[in-house]
Amino acid sequence: MRAADLIVLLGTVGFIIAYGAIKTRGQRDLHSYLRSGGEKKWWAICLSIMATQASAITFISTPGQAYQSGMGFIQIYLGLPIAMIVISYLFIPKFYSLNVYTAYEYLEGRFNVKTRYLIAFFFLVSRGLGAGITLYAPAIILSTMLGWNLNMLCLLIGVCVIIYIYVGGERAVSQTHVIQMAVILCGMAAALLMLIRYLPSGVSFTDAVYLAGKMGKMNALDTSFNAGERYNLWSGLLGGFFLSLSYFGTDQSQVSRYLGGESPNQSKMGLFFNGMVKIPMQFFILFSGVMVYVFFLFHHSPDFFNTKALEQAPLSMQVRQQLADRQQEHRQNDDMMKQAALDAIHYKNTALENAGIAKLRALQQQDLELRSDVKKIIKTNAPQVETEDSDYVFLNFVLNNLPPGLVGLLLAVMFCAAMSSIAGQVNSLASTTVIDFYKRFYKKDATELHYVRSAKIATLLWGAAIIAFAVSAPLFDNLIQEVNIIGSLFYGTLLGVFIVAFLIKRIGGGAVFYAALLSEATIIMLHVFITLTHFRLSYLWYNPIGTALVVGISGILTVSGSRKTLPAG
Repeated sequence: MRAADLIVLLGTVGFIIAYGAIKTRGQRDLHSYLRSGGEKKWWAICLSIMATQASAITFISTPGQAYQSGMGFIQIYLGLPIAMIVISYLFIPKFYSLNVYTAYEYLEGRFNVKTRYLIAFFFLVSRGLGAGITLYAPAIILSTMLGWNLNMLCLLIGVCVIIYIYVGGERAVSQTHVIQMAVILCGMAAALLMLIRYLPSGVSFTDAVYLAGKMGKMNALDTSFNAGERYNLWSGLLGGFFLSLSYFGTDQSQVSRYLGGESPNQSKMGLFFNGMVKIPMQFFILFSGVMVYVFFLFHHSPDFFNTKALEQAPLSMQVRQQLADRQQEHRQNDDMMKQAALDAIHYKNTALENAGIAKLRALQQQDLELRSDVKKIIKTNAPQVETEDSDYVFLNFVLNNLPPGLVGLLLAVMFCAAMSSIAGQVNSLASTTVIDFYKRFYKKDATELHYVRSAKIATLLWGAAIIAFAVSAPLFDNLIQEVNIIGSLFYGTLLGVFIVAFLIKRIGGGAVFYAALLSEATIIMLHVFITLTHFRLSYLWYNPIGTALVVGISGILTVSGSRKTLPAG
């Protein structure tokens, strides 16, 4: 690593750790440690919500997804603004009226203690798994660039985050989020500006957008109704709405961000602005991936983006010669694509426009076939190398094309994103463990200082568990999708329970408890069936299906008189 990059990276990360630990040390009561003392303004809430959601996966995987398949992923967020409004007027008043530390405390008063335990347990499982993948993402960066041991990197990153969470709790999480978001936005803006600057002479920004559009990369909306497509307008509006409603309304990693607000109105404003800013921010990140695609139209790209792993693979000379031959073919095709792209721009708004675009598309198809051949060779001769390389696209561009110092800044962006998201998740896992299990079940009448110390111990234990799980993340093909899939397996059930709690007063604890168990079992079996049979159904539909199952089953049990035979608590 170049000295300038190392200075920027270590300086940024070191400052955040020191600031978070020193600024928030010495807390001795739960209100400060788990709810930031109830002092957060709306803008801090908004930034903290965004920082928790925008993990390093967002900045590694999302641009690669846009490079491969365009802007369609943005449709997953179309239901988010509506969800923010519903949460502001339905969830926040309930939580504030009871002065709860976690969302699941509310369920005991509304239903019974076992429903509270069940939903809190579902949260711990889903968030613990998701946090493990979130931790793995930045480890890709340094292991790819420096050749360090991946497991040691997971340990290093996890420890860096745990230091200031352990010391300052939610207050440390909130205050460091502001700095981390500033670094993230500045770094991504710098990367996009460099991508525009790298356009060849005579190719304008408008020309770049034109090419991306003609090659299908700017198609942000798919209005066709197809339940098998992961991303379209309808799955985004309905499935995305339920996913957002579940995540921001029932997931403690987000609920704790706004429960520390100065007032309910400050929390509502924080959510409103998150709903307004999130889609433009995600568009910006995806568009950066599209511009990476345009960049590689005019510059040579690798035929396999996970280049470091391939270099280290134990391949025979014969296999390496095969790959070298494919690389030569790929470079020749690159040269033809560059000329075809320039011709397409020149032919714009002329009779030759369609012919120019058709030629470019044909060359792109040849490029895809060459890349597919390379992956087949790698998979046959080095099965330990992950051939799904979309998560390496943006990283490859950063490491090989940006100037000294800016590489360090982009690495700091990904590191900050990982730290901000992991911090929020570990803090919420610890708070749920202490409030919903330890304090409620084991030790009800201890001092505030005792519970703060217990939360710190829970922070250490969850940090260790997340680090241990992170080493299995390479099993997944696309990190950003896997995080959403894990969440969707549980979020529908969680949301269904809260919908019943808020809106259907007739349904009691016994019915909703068994409905939640049946709903979760059904969603998991559905996912296993889809995985094994390759049946086409977007994971976004798990959220409304799970919600409908809880509401429907609990309603049926209640109407049929099952409430009389089911234990109430």
